[in-house]
This record gives sequence, structure tokens and C-alpha cells, in this order.
Amino acid sequence: MSNHSSFEVPSFPHLDLLPEALLPWYREHARDLPWRADREPYHVWISEIMLQQTRAEAVRGYYYRFLSEFPSISALAGAEETRLLKLWEGLGYYNRVRNLHKTAKLILVDYGGVFPRQYEQVRTLPGIGDYTAGAICSICFEMPIAAVDGNVLRCISRIGEIGRPMDAPPMKRAVAAALCAIYPPGQCGDFTQSLMELGATVCLAGAKPRCESCPAKGFCGARASGRQATFPKLSPKRTRKVENRTVFLLEWEGKLALCRRPETGLLAGLWQFPNVLGSLSAQEALAQAFAWGLSPIAPEQALCRSHVFTHLEWRMTAYRIRCGQPSSAFIWAAPLELRQIYALPTAFRQFL
Repeated sequence: MSNHSSFEVPSFPHLDLLPEALLPWYREHARDLPWRADREPYHVWISEIMLQQTRAEAVRGYYYRFLSEFPSISALAGAEETRLLKLWEGLGYYNRVRNLHKTAKLILVDYGGVFPRQYEQVRTLPGIGDYTAGAICSICFEMPIAAVDGNVLRCISRIGEIGRPMDAPPMKRAVAAALCAIYPPGQCGDFTQSLMELGATVCLAGAKPRCESCPAKGFCGARASGRQATFPKLSPKRTRKVENRTVFLLEWEGKLALCRRPETGLLAGLWQFPNVLGSLSAQEALAQAFAWGLSPIAPEQALCRSHVFTHLEWRMTAYRIRCGQPSSAFIWAAPLELRQIYALPTAFRQFL
């Protein structure tokens, strides 16, 4: 028997009380966020993709800049990928912006440039999963479809004291179905956003929930038992792999060497400083630069930095090496070009 068919749907105590508790609270306390100014599907879509894995305050500036340059689906469809990647620089998870570009082109061809209004159509667009489709359809089109992310799961698990892993796919589906059943007609968008707001500003992770200001405090099981910090229950985390890397800041006539990452895999197709696996000594780094045909001068003091991806940590040692001649294996970028043209992932930008 499959895991899906054997999954026992839990009861979700007090869920039916949420709309009446959350809606008036949300209308009084909702944050003033730029993507809440209207319910234009293009704006909501862009904001929801940006907000994945990223805090709202960090997204605000990116959102303004992105819409200023690409105010419509047709403008986005006609964008150059290099410009999109540069605008996205620092947000990470670059496949998100590539999927935005791909989806804009698809909407232009298949839907005449108008964002589709059916859930099934929205859900099949590149880069749009259950959560984003639910957010767009409930906020923009008043459909009773839940948008269930980690914040929402945390709220539901605490209110009902759900003692099972909330991040298991069958549990997410069960929570979504239970929420869909209580959506208030004509207020679907506000209810979706009230759940988002509760998880982002009040029902915070760990031992930091702001229970006294919570509109659900009167029926929250975890608050009543004092066990807020023990919820939600989650599946065991994968161990994060650690990689040591040596990064080369190769300098020639005031320019730095760049190369592209492979078109598949981590940071696919993005620009990077040349780097190799392993922690090289200064002499080994110099030998590598010679092997690239660069006529290098002795490396300057090493910089050590780290960067954490979802399942991987890079521990990096960087050497700044002046070169007597360039190599055609690299692009040589001036400081202004690094600021305006080439998108460098955060892992490498920290060496600038």
C-alpha cells in the first residue's frame, strides 16, 4: 500500500474558528506591503515568486525595481536573460527568475498576454507550485484555494497541537483541503493573506511566538498547554554536505576574471570567479594560475568565507592574484561591469 493511500488524515481542532478570528485582525494589523496595493495577477505572481525563501523586507526593493523595468507580462517576455539575472542578483534561487521569463513568454503565446484565470491553468505554469497557485487564485480571483507554506503549517499545528510531521506532502495536502473547506465566500484573498500574516508576524518559529497579540489565542491548543516551542513537528533534516573550495580573484589591468558555471546543477549558467574543489595553499594556487597561462604574481593574503545552500555548505579560501597577461578562458570584467551587467551569486559577491 502506498504512503498516500495509507495516510490517516488528522482532525484539525478549531479550524472553523479561524475566519471569524483572523479577518478583522488582518484588516486592522496587515503590514503595508507594495504587492498588496492591488490584486493584479502579474504583480501578485512576481511578488509570490520573490517571496519564496526570502523575507518580505528584503523583497521590497527588488519588487519596485523589477516592476519599474518590466511593468507587464509582455515587457518581461521580451527581456534579456542577462538583465533579469542582474536584477535578481542577491535574491538567490535563480531558477525562479528563469521560470518567470519562461512563463511570461508562454502566457504571451498561449493566453494572449493575459494571466490565466483557471486554477488548473495557473498550476501548470513553469515555476508555479501548489502554494503559489493557491495564493494567486485566492488573492486575485477570489477562489477558495489555500496557499499552504511552512508559516501556515506552523500555525495550524500549534492551534490543533498536531503531533505528526507537518512537512510531509500528505499532511500538506490534508491541511490545504481542510482550509479550503472553511474559506469565507467573497473574502478568499483576505483570508489567505491573514494566514500568511499570522505566520509571518505573530506565530513565529521556535520559542518566539507573540501569543498575547494573536487573534487565535483563545482557541490555540499549544498556547493553552504552554508547548508552543514544541510545534510544529517536522521530518528529520538531511545532513548538509560541506565542500572546501579555492576561489581565484584574478586581476589584470584593473579587471577581474569571470567564467560561467555549467548550464545544469547548482547556480546553473551564472557567472562566478574561477574556483576549484579543495583548499589550496598559496603555492598551489599560484601553480593553478600558471596552468591557466596567466603569468601570475605572488598571491595576496587569503580571504576565508562560507556560504550555505539548502543541502550544501561551501567553505571558501580566496586568493587575489595579479596577472601579467589575460587568458581567453575567462571574461575580464571592469568594476562598473560587475555592478551593472554581470550577475554574481551571493557566494561570490562577498569577495568584492
